[in-house]
Amino acid sequence: MAQVNPFMQVCALTRSVGDRTLFADVSFGIAEGQHVGLIAQNGTGKTTLLNILAGKDAADGGSVIFRNGIRVGYLEQMPHYPMEMTVREAAHWHLDLAGMDPEKAMEYELRSNRILTKLNITDLNQPLSELSGGQMKRVALANVLTIEPDFLILDEPTNHLDLEMIVWLENYLSRSGMTLLMVTHDRYFLERVCSIILELDDRTLYTYRGNYSYYLEKRQERINARTAQIQRAKNLYRTELDWMRRMPQARGHKARYREEAFYDLEQVARQRTEEKRLRLQAKTTYIGSKIFEAEYVSKRFTATDGTEKVILRDFYYNFSRFEKMGIVGANGTGKSTFVKMLLGLVRPDSGRFVVGETVRFGYFSQEGMQFDRQMKVIDAIRRVAEYIDLGGGRHLTAMQFLQHFMFSPEQQQNYIYKLSGGEQRRLYLCQVLMQNPNFLVLDEPTNDLDILTLQILEEYLQDFRGCVIVVSHDRYFMDKVVDHLLVFRGDGAVEDFPGNYTQFREWEKQEESRKRAQETKPAASVAPADRGNTAAKERPRRLTYNERRELEQLGRDIESLEQEKTAIVEALSGATLSVEEITEKSKRLPLLQAELDEKEMRWLELSDLTS
Repeated sequence: MAQVNPFMQVCALTRSVGDRTLFADVSFGIAEGQHVGLIAQNGTGKTTLLNILAGKDAADGGSVIFRNGIRVGYLEQMPHYPMEMTVREAAHWHLDLAGMDPEKAMEYELRSNRILTKLNITDLNQPLSELSGGQMKRVALANVLTIEPDFLILDEPTNHLDLEMIVWLENYLSRSGMTLLMVTHDRYFLERVCSIILELDDRTLYTYRGNYSYYLEKRQERINARTAQIQRAKNLYRTELDWMRRMPQARGHKARYREEAFYDLEQVARQRTEEKRLRLQAKTTYIGSKIFEAEYVSKRFTATDGTEKVILRDFYYNFSRFEKMGIVGANGTGKSTFVKMLLGLVRPDSGRFVVGETVRFGYFSQEGMQFDRQMKVIDAIRRVAEYIDLGGGRHLTAMQFLQHFMFSPEQQQNYIYKLSGGEQRRLYLCQVLMQNPNFLVLDEPTNDLDILTLQILEEYLQDFRGCVIVVSHDRYFMDKVVDHLLVFRGDGAVEDFPGNYTQFREWEKQEESRKRAQETKPAASVAPADRGNTAAKERPRRLTYNERRELEQLGRDIESLEQEKTAIVEALSGATLSVEEITEKSKRLPLLQAELDEKEMRWLELSDLTS
């Protein structure tokens, strides 16, 4: 079977920090056109691995080999640029526009401006020193997309993007021919962009040739098989241990062979198994029927350019008991300001928030995490509470609570300064939950948390017997947790939508389709005598003959594309393809998905005209 050289080949890569091994003898390759997602718990070395691949850090052993002549772009989790640069200069960094063909330079300039506009960066002459961390991340993203590298490495690309930006980036990368390797906690993003998942677990790398849904299925199969193997080894180990104790010291050749096999068996039997984590249902303090009422609240700011920015206009809302609300909207529309007004941290210009007497807030903020970094992890939680009440006379100690959120007993004795950024965010979350509030306000809780932590938090919030407000750009998380949305449209406009985020997007698509269909309707021909009664004479536009044929063909095309997509995913999941076939199918999958999305949207437009 013919083979081709991959874009990148990693051989026996090993890296330790102090006495802790992050990964050992990791080997994998990425071929041209493949879109690969990397998943791992916080603190296990995801960012370290990306830094090594991008040449920003060194491994203890092993090698990273790139195909000759390819350009590599890297979006770091915390980008670093010279602060004296302007936005325009940073977006063109690593591009010699002055020495470039004028037509090519203009092409790069236009591409850069389009991407910056999509990311809501409009002042190209603004110094980087004036930007927030989130704005800096978006400028860095524009930079790596503008230079169009052959191989693009992305570390948490959706952090600091609002929902519209995430959807745009998702579509942009899905259609791109660039080879991608990314770390992200956004599961819908993984599902729709990546066709291969790498999982770094217990210092070992596992490969799943499919999207995120396929990964979940096959990962569970792997865990089940490993658990069964360890259980069999434990059963046999008990028998062999008894034999070892009974055998005399002087052993023959067969006995020595059996003794050596015993030690191999012992290593397997002592491996840890991944136990199914019990859902944690803490008993919250009583919350009455009066939660909070926003009584005609208004708020505005004067922006740095002197313009007035309206957050709320006479906003009224009566929050219900046990309500789980999501807040969505573009960056800068006032989502975080709204929750700060609710919590009394920011005063409204007019109106007021009336909060019930039994309400006990727990607030997870974007700016939180005020730790004494010289303190041990367990002490940071015990300062909040020694235990959390589970009801019925049961309770969970601080140590047990931390274990539930994946801090091992050894990690709990670590000093906080030794934790990764993601582990510190997880510890901050534990601090908030350990207060046992009855009303949780979570402002961007998913940033920098790994997927396993998000799954645990989702289960916690689903079972939470209190009220929840979540501000988040994580669509998957919102779908799992909230039952309705407040949509901040900007300029003080706020809409209440009864449903989760996916339902909201579907509704928006239908509304957009209806508007487009109405705009394409020809003006009705009105007789002079009937001009005063136009509304009564209007008839809904029906499909033309060509449109009916197009609708029928779209149905057949969509079915055919779905079948092709299923066949490609199944083929990539197998082990029979050559590298060339894997490369070809990996490049075809995102193009196929884009074509499918386009045809489905057109099918919806035409279907609306038949109703």
